[in-house]
Amino acid sequence: MQLINSILTWVMKKRIHQIELFMKYPHEVQEEVLKKLLATARYTEFGQHYSFEDLVNYEDFKKRVPVHTYEQIFPYIDRLMRGEQNILWPSEIKWFAKSSGTTNARSKFIPVSSEAIEECHFKGGKDLLSIYVNNFPETKIFDGKGLAIGGSYQVNEFDPTESSHYGDVSAVIMQNLPPWAEFIRTPSLEVALMGNWEEKIDKIASGTAKVNVAHLSGVPTWTVLLLQRILELEKKNNILEVWPNLEVFFHGAVAFKPYKNLFRSLIPSDQMRYWETYNASEGFFGIQDQKDSEEMLLMLDYGVFYEFIPIEEWDKEYPDAVSLADVELGKNYAVVITTNAGLWRYNIGDTVKFTSLTPYRIKISGRTKHFINAFGEEVIIENADTAIAFACEHTNAVIDNYTAAPIYLEKSKRGGHEWIIEFKKLPDSLEQFTLALDDKLRKINSDYDAKRSHNIALVAPKIHSVAEGTFYNWMKKRGKLGGQNKVPRLSNSREYIDDILATVEAVN
Repeated sequence: MQLINSILTWVMKKRIHQIELFMKYPHEVQEEVLKKLLATARYTEFGQHYSFEDLVNYEDFKKRVPVHTYEQIFPYIDRLMRGEQNILWPSEIKWFAKSSGTTNARSKFIPVSSEAIEECHFKGGKDLLSIYVNNFPETKIFDGKGLAIGGSYQVNEFDPTESSHYGDVSAVIMQNLPPWAEFIRTPSLEVALMGNWEEKIDKIASGTAKVNVAHLSGVPTWTVLLLQRILELEKKNNILEVWPNLEVFFHGAVAFKPYKNLFRSLIPSDQMRYWETYNASEGFFGIQDQKDSEEMLLMLDYGVFYEFIPIEEWDKEYPDAVSLADVELGKNYAVVITTNAGLWRYNIGDTVKFTSLTPYRIKISGRTKHFINAFGEEVIIENADTAIAFACEHTNAVIDNYTAAPIYLEKSKRGGHEWIIEFKKLPDSLEQFTLALDDKLRKINSDYDAKRSHNIALVAPKIHSVAEGTFYNWMKKRGKLGGQNKVPRLSNSREYIDDILATVEAVN
Protein backbone atom coordinates (compact mmCIF):
# COMPACT_ATOMS: atom_id res chain seq x y z
CA MET A 1 0.00 0.00 0.00
CA GLN A 2 2.92 2.37 0.57
CA LEU A 3 3.93 2.05 -3.08
CA ILE A 4 0.33 2.71 -4.16
CA ASN A 5 0.23 5.72 -1.83
CA SER A 6 3.39 7.17 -3.44
CA ILE A 7 2.15 6.63 -7.01
CA LEU A 8 -1.34 8.04 -6.40
CA THR A 9 0.05 11.02 -4.51
CA TRP A 10 2.29 11.84 -7.50
CA VAL A 11 -0.60 11.46 -10.00
CA MET A 12 -2.88 13.70 -7.94
CA LYS A 13 -0.31 16.50 -7.84
CA LYS A 14 -0.18 16.62 -11.66
CA ARG A 15 -3.73 17.99 -11.80
CA ILE A 16 -2.92 21.04 -9.67
CA HIS A 17 -1.38 22.92 -12.61
CA GLN A 18 -4.65 22.71 -14.59
CA ILE A 19 -6.61 23.92 -11.57
CA GLU A 20 -4.27 26.89 -11.27
CA LEU A 21 -4.97 27.73 -14.93
CA PHE A 22 -8.74 28.06 -14.49
CA MET A 23 -8.16 30.01 -11.29
CA LYS A 24 -6.06 32.46 -13.36
CA TYR A 25 -8.35 32.58 -16.41
CA PRO A 26 -11.86 31.88 -15.05
CA HIS A 27 -13.92 33.81 -17.58
CA GLU A 28 -12.08 32.43 -20.60
CA VAL A 29 -12.54 28.88 -19.29
CA GLN A 30 -16.25 29.40 -18.67
CA GLU A 31 -16.73 30.92 -22.15
CA GLU A 32 -15.11 27.84 -23.67
CA VAL A 33 -17.33 25.56 -21.58
CA LEU A 34 -20.50 27.30 -22.81
CA LYS A 35 -19.31 27.29 -26.42
CA LYS A 36 -18.59 23.55 -26.27
CA LEU A 37 -21.94 22.74 -24.61
CA LEU A 38 -23.90 24.66 -27.26
CA ALA A 39 -21.95 23.10 -30.14
CA THR A 40 -22.34 19.57 -28.74
CA ALA A 41 -26.10 19.86 -28.23
CA ARG A 42 -27.05 21.89 -31.31
CA TYR A 43 -28.78 18.92 -33.01
CA THR A 44 -30.75 17.79 -29.96
CA GLU A 45 -34.45 18.54 -29.83
CA PHE A 46 -33.82 21.24 -27.22
CA GLY A 47 -30.92 22.69 -29.21
CA GLN A 48 -32.95 22.91 -32.40
CA HIS A 49 -35.94 24.41 -30.58
CA TYR A 50 -33.75 27.25 -29.31
CA SER A 51 -31.57 27.43 -32.46
CA PHE A 52 -28.28 26.80 -30.68
CA GLU A 53 -26.40 27.07 -33.98
CA ASP A 54 -27.27 30.79 -34.11
CA LEU A 55 -25.99 31.60 -30.62
CA VAL A 56 -22.67 33.43 -30.69
CA ASN A 57 -22.06 34.41 -27.06
CA TYR A 58 -23.44 34.38 -23.52
CA GLU A 59 -25.74 37.36 -24.09
CA ASP A 60 -27.39 35.57 -27.03
CA PHE A 61 -27.78 32.43 -24.91
CA LYS A 62 -29.26 34.40 -22.02
CA LYS A 63 -31.81 36.15 -24.25
CA ARG A 64 -32.83 33.01 -26.12
CA VAL A 65 -33.05 30.35 -23.42
CA PRO A 66 -35.13 31.02 -20.26
CA VAL A 67 -34.09 29.98 -16.76
CA HIS A 68 -35.76 26.65 -15.95
CA THR A 69 -37.11 25.25 -12.72
CA TYR A 70 -37.43 21.48 -12.39
CA GLU A 71 -41.15 21.68 -13.13
CA GLN A 72 -40.42 23.53 -16.37
CA ILE A 73 -37.76 21.12 -17.60
CA PHE A 74 -39.57 18.01 -16.34
CA PRO A 75 -41.51 17.31 -19.59
CA TYR A 76 -38.15 16.77 -21.33
CA ILE A 77 -36.81 14.62 -18.48
CA ASP A 78 -40.03 12.61 -18.39
CA ARG A 79 -39.50 11.62 -22.03
CA LEU A 80 -35.90 10.64 -21.28
CA MET A 81 -37.12 8.53 -18.38
CA ARG A 82 -39.44 6.74 -20.82
CA GLY A 83 -36.58 5.81 -23.14
CA GLU A 84 -36.45 8.63 -25.69
CA GLN A 85 -33.01 10.00 -26.55
CA ASN A 86 -31.38 13.10 -28.08
CA ILE A 87 -33.84 15.32 -26.25
CA LEU A 88 -31.59 17.47 -24.02
CA TRP A 89 -28.19 15.93 -24.75
CA PRO A 90 -26.87 13.89 -27.71
CA SER A 91 -25.25 10.97 -25.88
CA GLU A 92 -27.45 8.18 -24.55
CA ILE A 93 -28.86 8.82 -21.07
CA LYS A 94 -28.91 5.58 -19.08
CA TRP A 95 -28.68 6.94 -15.54
CA PHE A 96 -30.77 9.36 -13.50
CA ALA A 97 -29.88 10.77 -10.10
CA LYS A 98 -32.92 10.69 -7.87
CA SER A 99 -32.60 14.01 -6.12
CA SER A 100 -33.26 14.11 -2.42
CA GLY A 101 -34.39 17.71 -2.25
CA THR A 102 -35.26 17.39 1.42
CA THR A 103 -38.34 15.41 2.37
CA ASN A 104 -40.67 16.50 -0.41
CA ALA A 105 -42.99 13.73 -1.51
CA ARG A 106 -42.21 14.32 -5.18
CA SER A 107 -38.80 13.04 -6.25
CA LYS A 108 -36.71 14.76 -8.87
CA PHE A 109 -34.87 12.75 -11.52
CA ILE A 110 -31.73 14.38 -12.87
CA PRO A 111 -30.26 13.00 -16.13
CA VAL A 112 -26.65 11.85 -15.79
CA SER A 113 -24.73 11.44 -19.06
CA SER A 114 -21.48 9.55 -19.53
CA GLU A 115 -19.78 12.93 -19.94
CA ALA A 116 -21.20 14.16 -16.63
CA ILE A 117 -19.96 11.01 -14.88
CA GLU A 118 -16.44 11.20 -16.34
CA GLU A 119 -15.83 14.94 -16.71
CA CYS A 120 -17.73 16.20 -13.67
CA HIS A 121 -18.44 13.67 -10.91
CA PHE A 122 -15.32 11.51 -11.35
CA LYS A 123 -13.14 14.51 -12.07
CA GLY A 124 -14.44 16.18 -8.92
CA GLY A 125 -13.61 13.13 -6.84
CA LYS A 126 -10.08 12.98 -8.23
CA ASP A 127 -9.63 16.72 -7.77
CA LEU A 128 -10.79 16.48 -4.18
CA LEU A 129 -7.93 14.06 -3.53
CA SER A 130 -5.49 16.12 -5.60
CA ILE A 131 -6.24 19.31 -3.68
CA TYR A 132 -6.06 17.51 -0.35
CA VAL A 133 -2.71 15.94 -1.23
CA ASN A 134 -1.43 19.34 -2.38
CA ASN A 135 -2.32 20.79 1.03
CA PHE A 136 -0.95 17.81 2.97
CA PRO A 137 1.90 16.21 0.98
CA GLU A 138 2.73 14.01 3.99
CA THR A 139 -0.73 12.39 3.85
CA LYS A 140 -1.09 8.64 4.28
CA ILE A 141 -4.71 8.33 3.13
CA PHE A 142 -3.77 5.90 0.35
CA ASP A 143 -2.05 3.60 2.84
CA GLY A 144 -5.55 2.65 3.97
CA LYS A 145 -9.04 2.49 2.51
CA GLY A 146 -11.66 5.15 1.95
CA LEU A 147 -15.11 4.47 3.37
CA ALA A 148 -18.04 6.01 1.55
CA ILE A 149 -21.68 5.56 2.48
CA GLY A 150 -23.62 5.24 -0.74
CA GLY A 151 -27.29 5.24 -1.54
CA SER A 152 -29.11 2.68 -3.64
CA TYR A 153 -30.35 2.36 -7.23
CA GLN A 154 -32.93 0.42 -9.20
CA VAL A 155 -34.11 -0.33 -12.71
CA ASN A 156 -36.07 2.56 -14.19
CA GLU A 157 -39.59 1.16 -14.36
CA PHE A 158 -40.72 4.04 -16.59
CA ASP A 159 -38.44 2.83 -19.40
CA PRO A 160 -40.15 0.03 -21.40
CA THR A 161 -36.75 -1.37 -22.39
CA GLU A 162 -35.66 -1.51 -18.71
CA SER A 163 -32.19 -0.47 -19.87
CA SER A 164 -31.83 2.61 -17.65
CA HIS A 165 -31.56 3.05 -13.89
CA TYR A 166 -32.08 5.70 -11.25
CA GLY A 167 -30.89 6.17 -7.68
CA ASP A 168 -28.98 8.42 -5.29
CA VAL A 169 -26.14 10.21 -7.05
CA SER A 170 -23.69 8.40 -4.76
CA ALA A 171 -25.03 5.08 -6.04
CA VAL A 172 -24.80 6.21 -9.67
CA ILE A 173 -21.17 7.19 -9.13
CA MET A 174 -20.25 4.00 -7.26
CA GLN A 175 -21.88 1.77 -9.86
CA ASN A 176 -19.70 3.39 -12.54
CA LEU A 177 -16.40 3.57 -10.63
CA PRO A 178 -13.20 2.58 -12.46
CA PRO A 179 -11.30 -0.47 -11.15
CA TRP A 180 -8.53 1.57 -9.50
CA ALA A 181 -11.06 3.43 -7.37
CA GLU A 182 -12.68 0.18 -6.26
CA PHE A 183 -9.31 -1.06 -5.06
CA ILE A 184 -8.90 1.76 -2.53
CA ARG A 185 -12.44 1.89 -1.14
CA THR A 186 -14.63 -0.04 1.29
CA PRO A 187 -17.20 -1.64 1.83
CA SER A 188 -18.01 -3.89 -1.14
CA LEU A 189 -20.39 -2.48 -3.72
CA GLU A 190 -22.91 -5.15 -2.79
CA VAL A 191 -23.11 -3.72 0.73
CA ALA A 192 -22.61 -0.05 -0.16
CA LEU A 193 -25.57 -0.07 -2.55
CA MET A 194 -28.04 -2.01 -0.42
CA GLY A 195 -31.53 -0.54 -0.37
CA ASN A 196 -32.46 -1.33 3.23
CA TRP A 197 -30.75 1.49 5.13
CA GLU A 198 -30.84 -0.04 8.60
CA GLU A 199 -29.49 -3.39 7.38
CA LYS A 200 -26.83 -1.56 5.37
CA ILE A 201 -25.59 0.38 8.38
CA ASP A 202 -25.19 -2.87 10.34
CA LYS A 203 -23.36 -4.59 7.49
CA ILE A 204 -21.03 -1.64 6.87
CA ALA A 205 -20.31 -1.37 10.59
CA SER A 206 -19.52 -5.06 11.04
CA GLY A 207 -17.67 -5.36 7.72
CA THR A 208 -15.36 -2.36 8.04
CA ALA A 209 -14.48 -2.32 11.74
CA LYS A 210 -11.38 -4.46 11.04
CA VAL A 211 -10.41 -2.57 7.87
CA ASN A 212 -7.66 0.07 7.92
CA VAL A 213 -9.90 3.05 7.12
CA ALA A 214 -7.91 6.24 6.49
CA HIS A 215 -10.63 8.57 5.20
CA LEU A 216 -14.41 8.89 5.25
CA SER A 217 -16.75 10.59 2.81
CA GLY A 218 -20.47 11.20 2.99
CA VAL A 219 -23.31 13.19 4.52
CA PRO A 220 -22.62 14.07 8.20
CA THR A 221 -26.07 12.96 9.38
CA TRP A 222 -25.76 9.38 8.19
CA THR A 223 -22.01 9.10 8.83
CA VAL A 224 -22.67 9.82 12.52
CA LEU A 225 -25.13 6.93 12.67
CA LEU A 226 -22.53 4.59 11.18
CA LEU A 227 -19.81 5.68 13.61
CA GLN A 228 -22.13 5.27 16.56
CA ARG A 229 -23.12 1.79 15.41
CA ILE A 230 -19.46 0.77 15.03
CA LEU A 231 -18.72 1.90 18.57
CA GLU A 232 -21.67 -0.13 19.84
CA LEU A 233 -20.56 -3.28 18.04
CA GLU A 234 -16.87 -2.93 18.91
CA LYS A 235 -17.55 -1.72 22.47
CA LYS A 236 -15.06 1.13 22.04
CA ASN A 237 -15.08 4.67 23.40
CA ASN A 238 -14.12 6.48 20.20
CA ILE A 239 -13.50 5.76 16.53
CA LEU A 240 -9.72 6.12 16.75
CA GLU A 241 -9.70 2.96 18.84
CA VAL A 242 -11.21 1.24 15.80
CA TRP A 243 -9.44 3.12 13.00
CA PRO A 244 -6.20 4.58 14.43
CA ASN A 245 -5.09 5.84 10.99
CA LEU A 246 -8.27 7.79 10.24
CA GLU A 247 -7.13 11.15 8.89
CA VAL A 248 -9.95 13.08 7.19
CA PHE A 249 -13.70 13.25 6.65
CA PHE A 250 -14.74 14.61 3.24
CA HIS A 251 -18.26 15.89 3.77
CA GLY A 252 -21.03 17.66 1.91
CA ALA A 253 -24.80 17.95 1.36
CA VAL A 254 -25.48 19.72 4.69
CA ALA A 255 -23.59 22.37 6.63
CA PHE A 256 -20.99 20.82 8.90
CA LYS A 257 -20.86 23.53 11.56
CA PRO A 258 -23.75 22.16 13.69
CA TYR A 259 -22.17 18.68 13.64
CA LYS A 260 -18.60 19.64 14.50
CA ASN A 261 -18.81 19.05 18.24
CA LEU A 262 -20.58 15.73 17.72
CA PHE A 263 -17.80 14.50 15.42
CA ARG A 264 -15.16 15.70 17.86
CA SER A 265 -16.77 13.63 20.59
CA LEU A 266 -16.67 10.55 18.35
CA ILE A 267 -13.19 11.28 16.95
CA PRO A 268 -11.29 13.05 19.77
CA SER A 269 -8.19 14.20 17.90
CA ASP A 270 -6.85 17.61 17.00
CA GLN A 271 -5.19 15.95 14.02
CA MET A 272 -8.48 14.85 12.45
CA ARG A 273 -9.36 16.95 9.41
CA TYR A 274 -12.75 17.92 7.99
CA TRP A 275 -12.84 18.87 4.31
CA GLU A 276 -15.83 20.57 2.63
CA THR A 277 -17.22 19.60 -0.79
CA TYR A 278 -20.14 20.73 -2.91
CA ASN A 279 -21.31 17.62 -4.74
CA ALA A 280 -24.97 17.57 -5.73
CA SER A 281 -27.20 15.35 -7.85
CA GLU A 282 -26.72 17.82 -10.70
CA GLY A 283 -22.92 17.86 -10.55
CA PHE A 284 -19.73 18.39 -8.59
CA PHE A 285 -19.33 22.14 -8.12
CA GLY A 286 -16.94 23.11 -5.33
CA ILE A 287 -14.02 21.86 -3.25
CA GLN A 288 -12.33 23.32 -0.19
CA ASP A 289 -8.82 24.20 -1.35
CA GLN A 290 -7.24 25.80 1.74
CA LYS A 291 -6.39 24.07 4.99
CA ASP A 292 -7.32 27.10 7.11
CA SER A 293 -10.67 27.96 5.48
CA GLU A 294 -13.88 26.07 4.70
CA GLU A 295 -14.55 28.23 1.65
CA MET A 296 -14.80 26.19 -1.54
CA LEU A 297 -13.11 26.80 -4.86
CA LEU A 298 -15.70 26.91 -7.65
CA MET A 299 -14.59 24.26 -10.16
CA LEU A 300 -14.82 25.79 -13.61
CA ASP A 301 -13.68 23.10 -16.07
CA TYR A 302 -16.15 20.28 -15.36
CA GLY A 303 -18.49 20.89 -18.31
CA VAL A 304 -20.71 23.13 -16.17
CA PHE A 305 -21.47 26.75 -17.08
CA TYR A 306 -22.54 28.87 -14.11
CA GLU A 307 -24.96 31.75 -13.70
CA PHE A 308 -26.28 33.38 -10.54
CA ILE A 309 -29.63 34.96 -9.66
CA PRO A 310 -29.53 37.79 -7.08
CA ILE A 311 -31.95 37.45 -4.17
CA GLU A 312 -34.17 40.29 -5.39
CA GLU A 313 -34.90 38.26 -8.57
CA TRP A 314 -35.72 34.90 -6.96
CA ASP A 315 -39.51 35.22 -6.99
CA LYS A 316 -39.81 36.65 -10.51
CA GLU A 317 -41.28 34.60 -13.33
CA TYR A 318 -38.33 35.51 -15.54
CA PRO A 319 -35.40 36.12 -13.16
CA ASP A 320 -32.38 38.01 -14.44
CA ALA A 321 -29.24 35.96 -13.88
CA VAL A 322 -25.67 37.21 -14.13
CA SER A 323 -22.54 35.43 -15.28
CA LEU A 324 -19.52 34.77 -13.11
CA ALA A 325 -17.93 38.02 -14.29
CA ASP A 326 -20.66 40.11 -12.63
CA VAL A 327 -21.07 38.52 -9.19
CA GLU A 328 -20.31 40.52 -6.03
CA LEU A 329 -18.84 39.56 -2.70
CA GLY A 330 -21.20 38.73 0.16
CA LYS A 331 -24.45 38.71 -1.81
CA ASN A 332 -26.84 35.77 -1.80
CA TYR A 333 -27.27 34.14 -5.21
CA ALA A 334 -29.34 31.23 -6.46
CA VAL A 335 -27.19 28.90 -8.57
CA VAL A 336 -28.13 28.33 -12.22
CA ILE A 337 -26.26 25.69 -14.23
CA THR A 338 -25.93 24.53 -17.82
CA THR A 339 -24.33 21.10 -17.95
CA ASN A 340 -22.92 18.29 -20.07
CA ALA A 341 -25.96 16.20 -19.12
CA GLY A 342 -28.47 18.54 -20.77
CA LEU A 343 -29.58 20.79 -17.95
CA TRP A 344 -30.03 24.18 -19.63
CA ARG A 345 -30.10 27.29 -17.44
CA TYR A 346 -31.42 25.11 -14.62
CA ASN A 347 -32.07 26.68 -11.22
CA ILE A 348 -30.92 23.98 -8.79
CA GLY A 349 -32.41 25.73 -5.74
CA ASP A 350 -29.16 26.14 -3.81
CA THR A 351 -27.94 29.56 -2.70
CA VAL A 352 -24.33 30.65 -2.31
CA LYS A 353 -22.26 33.64 -1.28
CA PHE A 354 -18.95 34.52 -2.89
CA THR A 355 -16.16 34.92 -0.37
CA SER A 356 -13.46 35.61 -2.96
CA LEU A 357 -13.42 36.76 -6.58
CA THR A 358 -9.76 36.01 -7.32
CA PRO A 359 -10.09 33.09 -7.42
CA TYR A 360 -13.81 32.42 -7.18
CA ARG A 361 -14.61 30.82 -3.84
CA ILE A 362 -18.04 30.24 -2.36
CA LYS A 363 -19.94 29.21 0.73
CA ILE A 364 -23.32 27.50 0.53
CA SER A 365 -25.84 29.75 2.28
CA GLY A 366 -29.03 27.70 1.93
CA ARG A 367 -31.87 26.86 -0.42
CA THR A 368 -34.19 29.20 -2.28
CA LYS A 369 -37.19 27.37 -0.80
CA HIS A 370 -35.78 26.73 2.67
CA PHE A 371 -35.83 29.88 4.72
CA ILE A 372 -38.13 31.69 7.14
CA ASN A 373 -39.51 34.98 5.93
CA ALA A 374 -43.00 35.05 7.41
CA PHE A 375 -42.43 38.53 8.87
CA GLY A 376 -39.76 39.99 6.59
CA GLU A 377 -36.93 38.57 8.73
CA GLU A 378 -35.24 36.65 5.84
CA VAL A 379 -33.57 34.01 8.03
CA ILE A 380 -31.55 31.65 5.81
CA ILE A 381 -29.90 28.34 6.66
CA GLU A 382 -26.48 29.95 7.03
CA ASN A 383 -27.92 32.18 9.78
CA ALA A 384 -29.53 29.23 11.55
CA ASP A 385 -26.40 27.05 11.43
CA THR A 386 -24.24 29.88 12.78
CA ALA A 387 -26.66 30.64 15.62
CA ILE A 388 -27.04 26.96 16.54
CA ALA A 389 -23.26 26.48 16.65
CA PHE A 390 -22.87 29.60 18.81
CA ALA A 391 -25.56 28.48 21.27
CA CYS A 392 -24.01 25.00 21.51
CA GLU A 393 -20.58 26.44 22.21
CA HIS A 394 -21.88 28.70 24.98
CA THR A 395 -23.99 26.07 26.74
CA ASN A 396 -21.78 22.97 26.24
CA ALA A 397 -24.44 21.37 24.05
CA VAL A 398 -24.06 18.97 21.14
CA ILE A 399 -26.87 18.65 18.59
CA ASP A 400 -27.84 15.83 16.29
CA ASN A 401 -30.51 17.52 14.17
CA TYR A 402 -32.86 20.48 14.05
CA THR A 403 -35.61 22.18 12.08
CA ALA A 404 -37.46 25.48 12.47
CA ALA A 405 -40.60 27.18 11.16
CA PRO A 406 -42.68 30.29 11.87
CA ILE A 407 -45.39 30.67 14.49
CA TYR A 408 -47.97 32.69 12.61
CA LEU A 409 -49.59 35.84 13.90
CA GLU A 410 -52.96 35.32 15.54
CA LYS A 411 -55.46 37.66 17.11
CA SER A 412 -53.84 39.20 20.19
CA LYS A 413 -50.71 37.05 19.64
CA ARG A 414 -47.40 38.02 18.07
CA GLY A 415 -45.52 35.77 15.73
CA GLY A 416 -42.28 33.95 16.34
CA HIS A 417 -40.07 31.03 15.39
CA GLU A 418 -40.49 27.49 16.66
CA TRP A 419 -37.52 25.11 16.74
CA ILE A 420 -37.29 21.37 17.23
CA ILE A 421 -33.80 20.30 18.32
CA GLU A 422 -32.51 16.81 18.98
CA PHE A 423 -29.56 17.11 21.32
CA LYS A 424 -26.82 14.53 21.60
CA LYS A 425 -25.73 16.35 24.72
CA LEU A 426 -28.25 18.61 26.45
CA PRO A 427 -27.29 22.26 27.07
CA ASP A 428 -26.43 23.38 30.59
CA SER A 429 -29.66 25.36 30.41
CA LEU A 430 -32.24 25.29 27.62
CA GLU A 431 -33.21 28.83 28.60
CA GLN A 432 -29.61 30.02 28.14
CA PHE A 433 -29.37 28.10 24.87
CA THR A 434 -32.49 29.89 23.61
CA LEU A 435 -31.13 33.27 24.65
CA ALA A 436 -27.78 32.59 22.97
CA LEU A 437 -29.42 31.43 19.73
CA ASP A 438 -31.74 34.43 19.64
CA ASP A 439 -28.92 36.85 20.44
CA LYS A 440 -26.67 35.46 17.70
CA LEU A 441 -29.45 35.61 15.13
CA ARG A 442 -30.03 39.26 16.02
CA LYS A 443 -26.34 40.04 15.63
CA ILE A 444 -25.93 38.39 12.22
CA ASN A 445 -29.29 39.26 10.65
CA SER A 446 -30.43 42.87 10.83
CA ASP A 447 -33.91 42.07 9.46
CA TYR A 448 -34.47 39.52 12.23
CA ASP A 449 -33.13 41.98 14.79
CA ALA A 450 -35.51 44.70 13.61
CA LYS A 451 -38.52 42.39 13.92
CA ARG A 452 -37.38 41.22 17.37
CA SER A 453 -36.77 44.72 18.67
CA HIS A 454 -39.19 45.31 21.56
CA ASN A 455 -41.03 42.17 20.36
CA ILE A 456 -42.59 44.29 17.62
CA ALA A 457 -43.30 41.43 15.22
CA LEU A 458 -41.39 38.49 16.67
CA VAL A 459 -41.25 37.18 20.21
CA ALA A 460 -38.34 35.07 21.48
CA PRO A 461 -37.91 31.64 19.86
CA LYS A 462 -39.75 28.63 21.21
CA ILE A 463 -37.54 25.54 21.40
CA HIS A 464 -38.58 21.90 21.82
CA SER A 465 -35.88 19.50 22.97
CA VAL A 466 -36.89 16.08 21.62
CA ALA A 467 -35.72 12.56 22.37
CA GLU A 468 -32.82 10.92 20.58
CA GLY A 469 -33.99 9.21 17.39
CA THR A 470 -36.89 11.60 16.74
CA PHE A 471 -35.63 12.83 13.37
CA TYR A 472 -34.44 9.38 12.36
CA ASN A 473 -37.89 7.92 13.03
CA TRP A 474 -39.59 10.79 11.23
CA MET A 475 -37.38 10.36 8.16
CA LYS A 476 -38.00 6.61 8.27
CA LYS A 477 -41.75 7.18 8.38
CA ARG A 478 -41.46 9.27 5.24
CA GLY A 479 -39.22 6.73 3.45
CA LYS A 480 -36.27 9.13 3.44
CA LEU A 481 -33.53 7.25 5.27
CA GLY A 482 -29.93 7.39 4.08
CA GLY A 483 -28.26 8.49 0.88
CA GLN A 484 -28.43 12.21 0.19
CA ASN A 485 -31.71 12.71 2.08
CA LYS A 486 -31.67 15.66 4.43
CA VAL A 487 -33.87 17.01 7.19
CA PRO A 488 -35.25 20.42 6.07
CA ARG A 489 -33.54 22.95 8.31
CA LEU A 490 -35.94 25.82 7.70
CA SER A 491 -39.39 26.12 6.21
CA ASN A 492 -41.65 29.09 5.64
CA SER A 493 -44.64 26.83 6.31
CA ARG A 494 -45.47 24.57 9.26
CA GLU A 495 -45.82 21.41 7.17
CA TYR A 496 -42.73 19.66 8.53
CA ILE A 497 -42.68 20.97 12.07
CA ASP A 498 -46.33 20.13 12.73
CA ASP A 499 -45.79 16.61 11.39
CA ILE A 500 -42.74 16.08 13.65
CA LEU A 501 -44.57 17.47 16.68
CA ALA A 502 -47.50 15.14 15.95
CA THR A 503 -45.06 12.23 15.72
CA VAL A 504 -43.53 13.17 19.08
CA GLU A 505 -46.96 13.52 20.69
CA ALA A 506 -48.03 10.10 19.34
CA VAL A 507 -44.93 8.44 20.87
CA ASN A 508 -45.51 10.15 24.21
